[in-house]
Amino acid sequence: QVQLVESGGGLVQAGGSLRLSCAASGTIFSIKAMGWYRQAPGKQRELVAAITSGGRTNYADSVKGRFTISRDNAENTVHLQMNSLKPEDTAVYYCNIDLILAGNYWGQGTQVTVSS
Repeated sequence: QVQLVESGGGLVQAGGSLRLSCAASGTIFSIKAMGWYRQAPGKQRELVAAITSGGRTNYADSVKGRFTISRDNAENTVHLQMNSLKPEDTAVYYCNIDLILAGNYWGQGTQVTVSS
């Protein structure tokens, strides 16, 4: 089993910044990728950013240039630095880990609210 613990969500004014962190623990042998998804009320969950074990990153067009994903392979942690936040970034943010031949796991989610 794998557990993901997220932290760093909260309330911020438009233009502000937040940093999300996610720590993975449990039976982890080989990580394919880690990433962040978000789900706003009434909308489908969508990819925000992901990073592979080799460091390749992928971002949603809506966050490019504002968000940065990073990863500490030794600690099995992933971070999402969010700058220039907008009200439309308001959502529950979920951490995800994709393991090679061992499945895909989700965190419990952390609320990010951006006020205008």
